[in-house]
Amino acid sequence: MPAIDIPKERLIQVARWRVKYKDIFNLTQYYKDLHFWLEEYQWKDLEDGKDHYENLYFEKIDMTGAKEIWIKWRPYKIPNNNPYYRYWMDFDYHCIGIKDTEVVKDGAKFKAHKGEMELWFTAWMELDYRNQWTNHPILKFFVNLFPGRIFRKEIREEHKRELYREAYELQNYAKEWFKLKRHLPYDKVPHFHPGQAFPSHLK
Repeated sequence: MPAIDIPKERLIQVARWRVKYKDIFNLTQYYKDLHFWLEEYQWKDLEDGKDHYENLYFEKIDMTGAKEIWIKWRPYKIPNNNPYYRYWMDFDYHCIGIKDTEVVKDGAKFKAHKGEMELWFTAWMELDYRNQWTNHPILKFFVNLFPGRIFRKEIREEHKRELYREAYELQNYAKEWFKLKRHLPYDKVPHFHPGQAFPSHLK
């Protein structure tokens, strides 16, 4: 859920997906590259309006030195300074058995990690985030009627489609970073931050 307590009737779930990878990859670089992606698409942190998306970082090291890591990000975006709609993205990372390792590629040695990473992602659209309708002495009686009937087309089609498209562009980028199979018809283009995953089946 978003970083703040929002009544469920004011939230619309727009997209939900999961990416899972188990092999050799650079976890630190993956973390940074998704962070750069959010910056590029102008997602912000609620606390200071910048790029500090992280709400939780928990790390546990077992007796073998392997790490289990939980990370949560809760960025938001207001499309075109809209006074009624706000978008949220929930990132929940869970990493298991993470250990440092090294790989050799094209004659060069790279630091990397070996283990399993799973990312759950949910995109939300929040209605009346400024409480202009909820706290208005007259409009508060129409707060449920307004999104359900009067602006139904705009909410369900325009804003929802915009957030849905961006959510699956991110999924495409996350899968491409790990060299996983993608099902959406995006062209494969070189990224400024290419993936640093080294799947065993592609050696």
